[in-house]
Amino acid sequence: MENVRRVPEAAPARPAAVRRAAVVAALMLAAFTFNTTENLPVGLLTLMADDLRVSLAAVGALVTGYGLTVAVVSLPLAHVTRSVPRRHLLAGLLGLLAVGSWVSALGGVSYGVLLAARVATALAQAAFWAVMGPVAVGLFPPERRGRIIGLLSVGGSLATVAGVPAGTWLGGHTGWRTPFALLGVLALVSLVMIGVLLPSSRPEDGHSAYGATPDRRGFSVVLAVTVLSVTGAFAGFTYVVVFLQQVSGFSEEAVSAVLLAFGGAALAGVTVAGPLLDRFPRATLTVPVAAQAVALLGLRAAGHVPAAAVVLVMLLGAAVATTFMATQNRVLSVAPGRTETALAANSAAYNVGIAAGALLGGALLPAVGVRGTFLVGGLLTVGALAVLAWAGAEGRAGIGRYRAGVGL
Repeated sequence: MENVRRVPEAAPARPAAVRRAAVVAALMLAAFTFNTTENLPVGLLTLMADDLRVSLAAVGALVTGYGLTVAVVSLPLAHVTRSVPRRHLLAGLLGLLAVGSWVSALGGVSYGVLLAARVATALAQAAFWAVMGPVAVGLFPPERRGRIIGLLSVGGSLATVAGVPAGTWLGGHTGWRTPFALLGVLALVSLVMIGVLLPSSRPEDGHSAYGATPDRRGFSVVLAVTVLSVTGAFAGFTYVVVFLQQVSGFSEEAVSAVLLAFGGAALAGVTVAGPLLDRFPRATLTVPVAAQAVALLGLRAAGHVPAAAVVLVMLLGAAVATTFMATQNRVLSVAPGRTETALAANSAAYNVGIAAGALLGGALLPAVGVRGTFLVGGLLTVGALAVLAWAGAEGRAGIGRYRAGVGL
């Protein structure tokens, strides 16, 4: 990662407002398509296992392997593609998403071919998350960074609320391959829109290529918060279905409704917090981390009460989605070098947190029970909150020392 921030001599002219809005809409659609593609096998688990004649665990590995691929390759891909013009890179990534989706939808496709298509799509997603934010933000004035990141997060969150449920329903009525074919069409739509509307420019041009206020220590704090909060969230949430059935006493149908409420709360969280990111960058990170701690610890304490469980699961959904959005926005400010490299590092940290949380929860489950996994997750989230508090205290102390030194 670079240590010196280079400022281009002249920022490229911004396209017309309608064109900029269309590019952001295309990126939102692409984020929706990528997120839906990643998680769709969860909803089609039984259908895919029966048709492919493999175990449920093998189909689950299509999701786990996808996330691990993103975690491992995000940083290397960001470095390798850092000089590629963004319009060309995004078109190529969306083309790979479309082809991977259509290969997955081919009749008679084997498990091995499907796994290869998933890995290829995960490679595309890893690079996409690194460049999506800088591309969108670079089309607008710097003071609108947070609002644009908020819009992109809405696109990604819609996958949980609408994409996966709709794909699950469509797969149940027409076969599991149909939703993958449709996702390929959506990827193609995004590709055409971006190929036609996104201006050509060098990746290093524009204010979004580098952090607004580069701070290596601040960047390290963001990564620590991401790893701790995501590991904490998924230490418990990975086993939320078991929790809702065994502890809260919900039926299978009721659990589906609660999970839909979780997704709706996530969408509401990023929608409400997005416009506030520019005005309150620290609060929009601290508040959702605190809310996540309350939700996880609250589920441990009161999850046996059905009404409380629903409220707390919704609070968890809003907190998890908003926290990641806020960390991405914070990275755009404190990135010590190129923003796409810093965003790739945060995306990798997020996916590492998912895997670590699931593994930690699984390892502890026999010893502490499903309620105990939420307790452990809450304590890890409190650790993330402590890191934020420490960083804030250090920052205030630094300002005090500076003022004392200059005699203010």
